[in-house]
Amino acid sequence: PELADRGLTYQVALAVKRTMDILGSAAALLLCSPLFLIVSAAIKATSSGPIFFRQERLGLNGKPFTLLKFRSMYWKCDIDNHKEYIRKYITDQRNSAVEPGVYKLNADARITPVGRILRKTSLDELPQLLNVLRGEMSLVGPRPPISYEFDLYDIWHVRRLIGCKPGITGLWQMSGRSRTTFDDMVRLDLQYMNEWSLWLDFRILMKTPLAVLAGHGAF
Repeated sequence: PELADRGLTYQVALAVKRTMDILGSAAALLLCSPLFLIVSAAIKATSSGPIFFRQERLGLNGKPFTLLKFRSMYWKCDIDNHKEYIRKYITDQRNSAVEPGVYKLNADARITPVGRILRKTSLDELPQLLNVLRGEMSLVGPRPPISYEFDLYDIWHVRRLIGCKPGITGLWQMSGRSRTTFDDMVRLDLQYMNEWSLWLDFRILMKTPLAVLAGHGAF
């Protein structure tokens, strides 16, 4: 059963999860406010364009929302290369040109010097705390897909969007993000949904800083 269909006990647990999201994201935004100012100043000083990168993603039950990141690329870059990369990543997971578990084109001329640092340290993901505070995401959950990625999904892939908010971090990131294929990622998302508990969320949140420091990738 999906998270939203497990009876009163789970409904109470989901309410606690939402409370954790609100308190956790608010506290993190407060603690990271100096870092927000530093990163914002670095972005504006080194490239033209806005501080934030906004992108439509699909959230709970496929509802679109605007995901926020610190901008790590030059402004108004072409996205065709990324579309092709995602197509190969999902439809041809044995393709040698695709690195398992990597959605971002790290060897990409579109990325600014500051952006490379932001991506390496996952600091570009911090604005997603605002998405959590607004209720569009959770601190822990499946990764929110881009619409043109969703268009390539098989039927069983779609289940990762049903009944569960997307998260900043998740079981995928804790299980060797850079060593998994797309299908493995989906299986881990479905495993998270089937085995979900507040304790599982807590364990994932506690392991996330170590995963980022170890270079396993974005939150």
